[in-house]
Amino acid sequence: MDVFKEFTIPFVGLKDGKHEFSFQIDNTFFKHFEFTDFNDASLEGKLILNKKPTFLELHFDVFGSVDLICDVSTESFEHNVKTEFDLIVKFGIPSENNSDEILVIPDGSYQINVAQNFYEIVVLSLPLKRVHPGIEDGTLKSEILTKLKELEPKENKLDGKKDPRWNKLKDLL
Repeated sequence: MDVFKEFTIPFVGLKDGKHEFSFQIDNTFFKHFEFTDFNDASLEGKLILNKKPTFLELHFDVFGSVDLICDVSTESFEHNVKTEFDLIVKFGIPSENNSDEILVIPDGSYQINVAQNFYEIVVLSLPLKRVHPGIEDGTLKSEILTKLKELEPKENKLDGKKDPRWNKLKDLL
């Protein structure tokens, strides 16, 4: 867990007001979370901690790029990441009913580790379906794409007319 040591922020010694922290996030960081959805990561995380007398405001900014594998062609491509998130940290008794934007930590806490927050922000910013940009604009030439095009369903035998078998389903309404 030494990798996460740099993500621990001791806020007790800080004066009230804004404080800025910067973090480098790469493959080593994600390996500790056992996250292997991409080949390479080169991200920078910025954290602005606004210390108030009774709570903390955290503003996360993450930007950079990750190397993803296309779900269609299995080709590697670079995906740019730019995301941000705000979090309020209160002191009290942690409970299960907290929202995603509010974190309650025990009274008397003197530091907070933000590694999990950075991990979640990056993972949630990734697209659900990862499609190579070359597929969308038609510039990617690949053996897999050629084979998929070859196996694509041919024109309907009814010459554009609807299949009459589907009409029976309309009777159910």
